[in-house]
Amino acid sequence: MTKPVHLAAHFPGVNNTTVWSDPQAGSHIEFDSFTRFAQTAERGLFDFLFLAEGLRLREQHGEIYDLDVVGRPDTFTILAAIAAVTDRLGLAGTINSTFNEPVEVARQFASLDHLSDGRAAWNVVTSWDAFTGENFRRGGYLPEDQRYQRARQFLETAIELWDSWRDDDILADRVSGRFLRRDDAGAFDHVDDQFAISGHFSVPRSPQGRPVIFQAGDSEEGREFAAARADAIFSRHATLDAGRAFYADVKGRLSAHGRRPEDLLILPAATFVLGDTDAEAADLAHEVRLAQVSGQTAIKFLEQLWNRDLSDHDPDGPLPEIDPLPGENTVARGRASVRIHRDPRDVAREWRAIAEAKGLSTRELIIEVTGRQSFVGAAETVAREINELVQADASDGFILVPHITPGGLDRFVDEVVPVLQDLGVYRSEYPGTTLRENLGLGAPRPANAAASTV
Repeated sequence: MTKPVHLAAHFPGVNNTTVWSDPQAGSHIEFDSFTRFAQTAERGLFDFLFLAEGLRLREQHGEIYDLDVVGRPDTFTILAAIAAVTDRLGLAGTINSTFNEPVEVARQFASLDHLSDGRAAWNVVTSWDAFTGENFRRGGYLPEDQRYQRARQFLETAIELWDSWRDDDILADRVSGRFLRRDDAGAFDHVDDQFAISGHFSVPRSPQGRPVIFQAGDSEEGREFAAARADAIFSRHATLDAGRAFYADVKGRLSAHGRRPEDLLILPAATFVLGDTDAEAADLAHEVRLAQVSGQTAIKFLEQLWNRDLSDHDPDGPLPEIDPLPGENTVARGRASVRIHRDPRDVAREWRAIAEAKGLSTRELIIEVTGRQSFVGAAETVAREINELVQADASDGFILVPHITPGGLDRFVDEVVPVLQDLGVYRSEYPGTTLRENLGLGAPRPANAAASTV
């Protein structure tokens, strides 16, 4: 059976993905940029717009990371404003479970769901480093098992709060003067290892029942967390083999939680470069990567693995002969990328082998290993590649990350979307009014339908 292709758009904060110096690039914080980006995504019938979250500007050598200076405004403020200039586009925001409290977050998302007529989504994340935690009273750092324990109980608590209201609790009978159908509407009393709270939740049942839940973890704990409670999971596995393995693994966990494969969408992030021909797109993609990884940026990435000051290293020369310094006290404070390198010396050996085999300089090697555009080609080529991955069960669709903001989606919407529609795998109109309907998800289960075992 042919599967529909789902598409979403990520508005990136300033980082190495975004070529902010391009003449076509605009602001990452002015509302006009968010408006244009969101309205283009909605014109392309995308499921949702996604905002990441940065709770602290990252550092190297005590200086703010050069590509991280601006572009991380408050998630709820932006999504609420976008709700006013769109009609069907979902509004997905990353909000941290380590540094917030369930009542506050549940209230904010329920309010957003009301204001947007049922388009809110929460990407539930944890925070892994004490550096970020220094911004917060509790100090922030939690070991991995405790982070997921808190995230699990945080989400369960939020769901309990949302479900404390029923769909028919508001009577509003002017004749009898009775507003609520039952006196205990919104009542909650919750105690677990993380939270001990009670009272009445202040926001009535929202249009979706509760917001759509996203999750972005790739660890064993993250995959199990998503299988238990998430409606969609972000993935970094955008190639065929890696995507199919991740897809099969996560979908295979659902039955243990009383869920079906269609209850969870798997949506990798994907970059793209379009051209009039495949060859033109390939040339442009090369230019984009050169712009994304300057010599200075290459050294910054190198330092994140080597854990040393390499400011005197020549980016156009070979990799350093010295080995990385292992340890938790990294030079790149707050950058999640340093966690990927479980054994920096092993990774360095791999990088040296790649550089030697291909004759790459340091900068060329960094360009090689830090990511490539997922889809490069003419519109028809890109559309067919996207569809092939979806039909091969490597994903259910993609969250597109353009390298230009805010106009980077324009060409994709104008050229790729019509090809997907001609292939019969992409909608010609929104099927519903809520994000759940447009994602093809059913109504949320009651909070006590199945216990999470994450």
